[in-house]
Amino acid sequence: MEVLSSRMILRPRDHDRSVRFYRDTLGLAIHREFPGGTVFFLGQGLLEVSGTGSSGPSQDQMLWLQVRDVAESVRQLRERGVEVLAEPEHRPWGLIEGTVADPDGTRLVLVEVPAEHPLRGDVRQHR
Repeated sequence: MEVLSSRMILRPRDHDRSVRFYRDTLGLAIHREFPGGTVFFLGQGLLEVSGTGSSGPSQDQMLWLQVRDVAESVRQLRERGVEVLAEPEHRPWGLIEGTVADPDGTRLVLVEVPAEHPLRGDVRQHR
């Protein structure tokens, strides 16, 4: 299978509220809009908010969002009224992570990759 494109699709309980959250509170740019849906740029991926859900998010699912500065991102989101589920913390696997929630409770894990982390290394040096 050759994957050409991908996106995460959320079915929020309140579509307009969720679009405002991702557009205005998080500041995501809109990729495209269509009747009943909005697709946002999400770093190297896309996030589609469309339709209406009824059961809410599963605690087994989350969005992983790499940011430049987790502490600053969490601070700004808290000031905007976003629920903070976990303060930024240096995790055992070397990343700094903090967790916030969207209006439906979907967990957004904000991740900072420290300069010394292997993900920041130049893989060309190891060839």
